[in-house]
Amino acid sequence: MIYLWFVLAGSIAGLCAGLFGVGGGMVIVPALIWILAYYGIPNDIVPHIAVGTALATIILTSISSMTAHHKRGGVRWEIFRHMAKGLVLGSLVGAWVATLISGEALQAVLGAGAVLMAIKMLFFPNQEKSTATPQAPYQQGFAGIIIGMLSAIFGIGGGSLTVPYLSHNGIAMKQAVGTSAACGLPIAIAGALGFIWFGQAGGTTTGIDGLIGFVHIGAFVSISIASFIMAKVGAKLAHILPAQTLKRAFGVLLMIVGVQLIASGL
Repeated sequence: MIYLWFVLAGSIAGLCAGLFGVGGGMVIVPALIWILAYYGIPNDIVPHIAVGTALATIILTSISSMTAHHKRGGVRWEIFRHMAKGLVLGSLVGAWVATLISGEALQAVLGAGAVLMAIKMLFFPNQEKSTATPQAPYQQGFAGIIIGMLSAIFGIGGGSLTVPYLSHNGIAMKQAVGTSAACGLPIAIAGALGFIWFGQAGGTTTGIDGLIGFVHIGAFVSISIASFIMAKVGAKLAHILPAQTLKRAFGVLLMIVGVQLIASGL
């Protein structure tokens, strides 16, 4: 049964990613917290496994999204190169920081992240400033460190942070989205490897079947396949259904999920 739940979580995450343009991590992390806790994984490491596994699933979706945007000329590779080293460093630091936080505290932090994301979706849509100019390479690298660190802690691909950053600095929205998709790959790889390494080093996952560090292999495979398929469905539905209404509904759902995670984590 647990694998059916993983597939369902991946399907919903992929559908939301295609419909709303948000990373599946905001759906996968809360879903995995509830699934893993229900099936007896110790509560003090459940949030860490949820985040590490979510980052691993983002690897495949980032490659797919990045390739699609590259074919349409939507990736600013020079900006990606400036940010990539910072993203990797920040993701590794974020994974390390997350492993230092207790399970209950990390769950509350994840809930707060979901609430903030809900507020952003409901009240602050992305807006580009055509009068702004892109920042210098070292500033882009520093931004990469901050984005990578926060993304690794919350188990997301960083799109909710990278797109506003790039569009605010004068990058056209389509290129901001495409470049953000590319930036999700180093975040996901470094973050997942960090959670594997620090999970194994801490020894807290020893003896638990299906885990490599803080990454659940069965969940990673099931969710990756399901989300990859359903993201295409979501993208098609996005051109048919009322996008703004759906986005607000998803924002409300995120708010409810975030509040529940905060309440159960405190």
